[in-house]
Amino acid sequence: MIELEEHPQGIIVPVKAQPGARRNGLAGEHAGALKVQVTQAPEDGKATEAVLDLLACVLHVKHSQVKLLSGATSRQKRILITGLSLAEVATRLQMELENA
Repeated sequence: MIELEEHPQGIIVPVKAQPGARRNGLAGEHAGALKVQVTQAPEDGKATEAVLDLLACVLHVKHSQVKLLSGATSRQKRILITGLSLAEVATRLQMELENA
């Protein structure tokens, strides 16, 4: 189960990024984090930016509502989603994971 956290500004989604994958998409759950695959290489923040773009698309929110809190150079990231409730984030992620 993905361990979503409430934050004064929104919801924190723990992410395990997999840069250099064959395709962009969600790949399930790994140790309480959402596993996200992106085709971008892990250089100059390109993979992190691709993760943020993918989450904005998956959650149907604006890119400005998805912010990196920690993990800019790590595969383990904490991402803040604003404008959605914990239940909305959980439901949207679950729907995407079931369709993946």
